[in-house]
Amino acid sequence: MTPPPNEQRLIQRRQQPQIPEAMSSIDSRLAAILVNRGIVHPRQINPDLEFLLPPADMPGIDVAADILADAVRENARILIIGDFDADGATATALCVRALRAMGAKQVEYTLPDRQRHGYGLSPALLKDWIAEADAPPDIILTVDNGIAAFAGVAAALTLNATVIITDHHLPGDTLPPAHAIVNPNLNGSDFASKAIAGVGVAFYVMAALRERLSAQDWFAGGIARPNLARWLDLVAVGTVADVVSLDDNNRRLVAQGLARIQAQQCVPGISALFAVAGKDPRYASSTDLGFVVGPRLNAAGRLEDMRIGVDCLLADDPISARQYAMTLNEINHERRALEQEMLFSLKKQGKSSGLNELDLDRPIDPADWVIFDDSFHQGVIGIVAGRLKERWQRPVFVFAPENNDAPRAKLKASGRSIPGVHLRDVLVSMATTAPDLMHAFGGHAMAAGLSLSFDQLDTFRRLFAREMAKHRLHFPDQAIVHTDGPLSANELTLDFAQQLQTCTPWGTDCPEPIFDNRFEVLERTPLKEGRHWRLRLRLLKTEPATPTIGADLTAVWFGIGDHIPAGKYWHLAYRIDINRFRGQQTLQLMIVSGVAA
Repeated sequence: MTPPPNEQRLIQRRQQPQIPEAMSSIDSRLAAILVNRGIVHPRQINPDLEFLLPPADMPGIDVAADILADAVRENARILIIGDFDADGATATALCVRALRAMGAKQVEYTLPDRQRHGYGLSPALLKDWIAEADAPPDIILTVDNGIAAFAGVAAALTLNATVIITDHHLPGDTLPPAHAIVNPNLNGSDFASKAIAGVGVAFYVMAALRERLSAQDWFAGGIARPNLARWLDLVAVGTVADVVSLDDNNRRLVAQGLARIQAQQCVPGISALFAVAGKDPRYASSTDLGFVVGPRLNAAGRLEDMRIGVDCLLADDPISARQYAMTLNEINHERRALEQEMLFSLKKQGKSSGLNELDLDRPIDPADWVIFDDSFHQGVIGIVAGRLKERWQRPVFVFAPENNDAPRAKLKASGRSIPGVHLRDVLVSMATTAPDLMHAFGGHAMAAGLSLSFDQLDTFRRLFAREMAKHRLHFPDQAIVHTDGPLSANELTLDFAQQLQTCTPWGTDCPEPIFDNRFEVLERTPLKEGRHWRLRLRLLKTEPATPTIGADLTAVWFGIGDHIPAGKYWHLAYRIDINRFRGQQTLQLMIVSGVAA
């Protein structure tokens, strides 16, 4: 199963905005793009770290810094508990590196195994760690998890450990009894960037710790005061990979991290991940972090052991980092194959139940947006849910057995949503109606997870369908590609493409610009047995009957197969890209959607 044919996506132009006076110094075309993304002052795209939100506004951070400062000075044993995704892996690596640089000598980390432990800090995870350790930890520091770890915190307290939770996920009505909880989404929080990733929260905690130790003259005794900006490459990767909103604060963190990667001043593991993907980090973009580095880290947590990913990010020797990166690359290939198997299984199910492929694109009954197959791998269900969400333009939950040896006992699910449907709020409403329905759940607006018993699956489907009936107005009839309008021949240049790439990081809620124009198709060359196409285009002035203008343009259309439009005049939506080959740079259009003009 592939995404819906691109020509079925409706091309819809954004409204041309009023340009504020503050943006008058910026190229008018670029200014319009930025204003449409809520950027109305040049300061918002200024990456200088002096504009970062102050750590003092982060709730719980002072208490956490005090505890950690005491731990560093007293040589306490600190155990970092991360998560099995890229956000958790980068946060773990960041804290290990920062704490050791600040003089902590007993810093260790552990990560849950998806199959054995489930998510985050848990009694099972602590039991397994204690079984291999020679002594219990003095401090337990969670990163990117813990806000719902009631049982895990209780187990940690029985070890007489001091527990610090750092997390960014939405809290429930009650909080675990930890000694400190750092989370920008706590009630009453004044921290303006509620969308900061788990690694971003960890960065702020390490910054607060450094300032606390500085105030205590800790760095006057021979330990160098570390420059935490040296690890913003980790923050950038975790932030983009976790698909959080790129608000002003997150954009600065990502921009600074990208600058370090481009200057080849990143940790060896990130350089190695670019290398095994055949990418040059000198030209790294936020897209590369989300589609090159992030998936290779995430693959380890999905199918193997995320410690491979953390060890890659902790490696200081380029040779070791390369070996870890090669392993992660192999696991990612395995993940892709498994994903395709699961999607193909769904396609067969659709045909065997009487659905043709078009019907499978959009099941009518919302109960059918809840998918279960006892052969599914729980490490890949989030990706499959995302693929189906894009294909159907509907919220989707995909379930898999928690234990493949008992496929119809306990199930785990991952959900993905569309704008206007807050997925965690949907689960909260369902839990209110049926308090015993789910064993646990959590997440945020666009993604959520849960666990339940197999015998509750039909009830979940029924209640989910009831919830979806409340959101009908948010369901689009077809996928929409929002564009920033047409480009002129004078704008379809390498110079303008470079301006776009260096303007600001693009990502969630600050999407990379897409443009649309009408073209004459001069040449079509199939690639990969016709799955993709290379095109030679010429810009049309306005209508197909008018002469073409400007130089010939090269374009690539991935995944369109035999769904390319008819005729030789096409209306195309596209991104502009820079193709680098043998030291040469040329403009290239990346087609997103298109129809016959």
